[in-house]
Amino acid sequence: MEKLVKCSVCGYVCEENKLGTNCPKCGAPKEKFEVLSDEAADKIINSDRTNDIHMDMINLCMAIESLGDEGEEIALDPNCVSVFKKAQDMAWELKQMCKAELAGHMSKGKW
Repeated sequence: MEKLVKCSVCGYVCEENKLGTNCPKCGAPKEKFEVLSDEAADKIINSDRTNDIHMDMINLCMAIESLGDEGEEIALDPNCVSVFKKAQDMAWELKQMCKAELAGHMSKGKW
């Protein structure tokens, strides 16, 4: 893999050979990019998939919350409504855990 570079203005990361004359995120000139150490690049590369998994889990939790809303509106019986509410509560908690994990990754340079 090509060396990774990071914009010192906004934090955008890309492969050095794919960098144009300006940062695609903030427009900073190419000179504002720094080459990441092998260790820093490895953190980013190795965390890429797990970050995607966390995002997928967040999206699934949002779908569960939405389905719970629909189930509550139908209100077939109290037991069903209870399950829907519990599912929503559990989905919200899991969503928050995934968000906290992503925040932790970002603070450690694992985008």
